[in-house]
Amino acid sequence: MKRILGIGNALVDVLTKVDNEQILSELHLPKGSMQLLSTEAYAEVTRRMQALPTKLTTGGSACNTLLALSHLDAPTGMIGKIGDDENGRFFASYFAQRGISTRLLHDSRPTGVASTFITPDGQRTFGTYLGAAARLTADELQQAWFEGYDYFYIEGYLVQNHDLVLRAIELAHAAGCEVCLDLASYNIVEADLDFFRALMPSIDIVFANEQEAQALTGLEARAALDALAATCHIAVVKIGKHGVWACHGTEVAHCQARDVPVVVDTTAAGDYFAAGFMHALAAGEPLATCIARGSLLAGHIIEVVGTELPDATWQQLRLQCGLA
Repeated sequence: MKRILGIGNALVDVLTKVDNEQILSELHLPKGSMQLLSTEAYAEVTRRMQALPTKLTTGGSACNTLLALSHLDAPTGMIGKIGDDENGRFFASYFAQRGISTRLLHDSRPTGVASTFITPDGQRTFGTYLGAAARLTADELQQAWFEGYDYFYIEGYLVQNHDLVLRAIELAHAAGCEVCLDLASYNIVEADLDFFRALMPSIDIVFANEQEAQALTGLEARAALDALAATCHIAVVKIGKHGVWACHGTEVAHCQARDVPVVVDTTAAGDYFAAGFMHALAAGEPLATCIARGSLLAGHIIEVVGTELPDATWQQLRLQCGLA
């Protein structure tokens, strides 16, 4: 199987379920979005969450994807930055347990935290304090880190660091990697639209949901797919309960979404889709299988709170993916 390297914000997720959307309004967090928090705003979010029941997991979009891939025995690596603190040690230990090769640099700032609010409809809203994760710089990247990998996966939340992303893509292409980008969140795309559009010709594989695709192209999902495929090797547009479209050259594939009776939490749905897709792609499977596997994983993660599936579910998924 081909090898996959990722880069992203190394975060710890603090998740809580809320009964209504009032707290989102009070904290100025638009429902369904990811908002970057200042130190002051992070302190207020933390204060409010102390009164709520919470769950702690590793987080970060690319990190979620790589962890899911590790459960399917895909050889993976991770580039990121953490703080020298308890959260950082928790993050590093968890990745080591999963056998992921890490390049985790350290910083004087605290490890980043994604405060995640889950509303009764399963939608998640992030208030993210990047901390140490935001201190990763272009000149810290090393060519040797990219050698031996076939795909290089970038989370869209990292794209605000223009120099870092451009340097990472340069090093990945020099190492012979295909570059994959997940657009991550519609508001991230809208806030940096010109740069995202300028970046697309250097991207080989792009993942978007319909909101992100429309934010980038100004088009509805199916037309956006064609527009993205005109510049990228493979384009994927996810349309929620209506499934997913993918395009590779003249080949177009569609897959229905997995039937999920109750959506508990949509956290990491896109990350798990990317993991399933990349796992099948790295194994040389056809496009239709790639989107089906992505939909399979995404359909399971939205049935639980957080970014990790029970061991029994992974055993079932491994069988469905043809693994022993």
